[in-house]
Amino acid sequence: MASPPPILLPLLLLLLLLLAGAPPLAAASDTSYDDKDAPSSASCRNDFQLVKVKSWVDGSKGKTLNGLSARFGALLPSDAEKGVKLPLVLSSPANCCSNSSTELKGSIALATRGDCDFTAKAEIAQLGSAAGLLVINDDDELFEMVCPKNGTAINISIPVIMITKSAGSTLKSMLVDGRVEILLHSPDRPLVDFSVVFLWMMAVGTIVCASLWSDFTAAEQTDERYNELSPKVPTDAGIAKDDSEKEVLDISVTGAVCFVITASIFLVLLYFFMSSWVLWVLIVLFCIGGIEGMHSIILGLISRYPLNPLVSILKDVKFLFVRHAYFVKSYESRKSRNRSQKMVSMPLIGEVSWISVIVLLLCMAFAIFWAVNQEASWAWIGQDILGICMMITVLQIARLPNIKVASVLLCCAFLYDIFWVFLSPLLFKESVMVVVARGDNSGGASIPMLLRVPRVFDPWGGYDMIGFGDILFPGLLVSLLCRFDKDNKRGLLNGYFLWSTVGYGVGLCLTYLGLYLMNGHGQPALLYLVPCTLGLSIVLALTRRELKHLLNYGNEPSPSDDHAEEA
Repeated sequence: MASPPPILLPLLLLLLLLLAGAPPLAAASDTSYDDKDAPSSASCRNDFQLVKVKSWVDGSKGKTLNGLSARFGALLPSDAEKGVKLPLVLSSPANCCSNSSTELKGSIALATRGDCDFTAKAEIAQLGSAAGLLVINDDDELFEMVCPKNGTAINISIPVIMITKSAGSTLKSMLVDGRVEILLHSPDRPLVDFSVVFLWMMAVGTIVCASLWSDFTAAEQTDERYNELSPKVPTDAGIAKDDSEKEVLDISVTGAVCFVITASIFLVLLYFFMSSWVLWVLIVLFCIGGIEGMHSIILGLISRYPLNPLVSILKDVKFLFVRHAYFVKSYESRKSRNRSQKMVSMPLIGEVSWISVIVLLLCMAFAIFWAVNQEASWAWIGQDILGICMMITVLQIARLPNIKVASVLLCCAFLYDIFWVFLSPLLFKESVMVVVARGDNSGGASIPMLLRVPRVFDPWGGYDMIGFGDILFPGLLVSLLCRFDKDNKRGLLNGYFLWSTVGYGVGLCLTYLGLYLMNGHGQPALLYLVPCTLGLSIVLALTRRELKHLLNYGNEPSPSDDHAEEA
């Protein structure tokens, strides 16, 4: 079924490669990390803990808020049943920098940030016999409370918790309504959340689908295997496109280097100038790419299964296991009765089938619906669908001509990812990649150029994420090796496609292992993915003594071409 030419895909491809290094994040963290130079002592070396602040108003259960424990003070139980409900009291003065005129004994004091050190507030609350201290930040993020650089030894035995400005306003309004009780506890995060497994399956599945998509949707080529069983039927030009009609963009060595350099420039611009309107520009571009990708995918499926999908699937099964000629002839006769298709003329595109127009309108409606409701809890589903369709389509259009270009592109991307995640703090005092991916400069809204899955069993919620580039860059290599295996008549075990796919899956596992060991800090996924894909492929070629053949692929005629010339 003829589809509109992808006029917007070159722009889409450039945009995706510019945002290619967005690292996977364990969860949407809103914590500021400012304690690298803070002194460490026996009384000031606690691990920071996310804290649940459960509340009750006059015995009725209220909201549960989040907080962050200080580097000092008492630790909290992980189990809520081991916690104790205590009354909440507003300190007077509100900053808790001097003795409170209100009774704090046996209560949790609520104080504002500022005017004195965090340790001073805690000492004053403790001297007033408070059982704990909640400090309200002056904005809506969780700030890590550490000891002063020139401070003396401290002896604080009560828990000290930082809460956001909005959480503090909520507690103050509750105090106006009646007696407020608070229970503090710090539940543990699961070692592995189901979301990681689901995200792994989506990433690996996207690369596999993109590599095999052209073969899967090639209805004309698939029908060739039935030629011995049924009479030939004229090919329907409106159902499937010939390979010569496909727009393909071969990436050169110069283009690979330019992509990475341009990506770095664009990343810095996003870091300095990211705002809500820039985010909306990215959302619009993402929707355009998602519409084009989904449109292409749906038309490809219709091309593969133009009639009843069940009949087409049964056809394949029947051929593989029974080779029943009558079934094939019956299917072809049904197919021939549905040849006529109405065509419509579209500006700038030309004539396309009416089914293509209907699919395009449905895809536009889907993308617009997602954009309007992107703040909803279920919006990640639409984002992932649009993103996966877009990446599969991009990997059909952009390709690496040979392993030499693949090596240059992936090595440059490898260095790009490491620099902007780990080394950029030396120049910018924070990780540029993590700040942009997390959306710190756009009100906490993350860029849409990533797949995300909510953490199901994590009491703190948030999302596991992976940037499109962490799928696209290795996906280009896997697609290249898939073509290599196909052109050289390789099977799964003696080819390279299977092993590069396995290597990608292992690399993703290593990425999330590093994420766990680094306590949830963003990781450059290509640090693990490039060695596990490109490195594994080269080592495998050396072991098989086929490296020269692999390096020359794309510059020498394939076996299928040789047979064609002989014919």
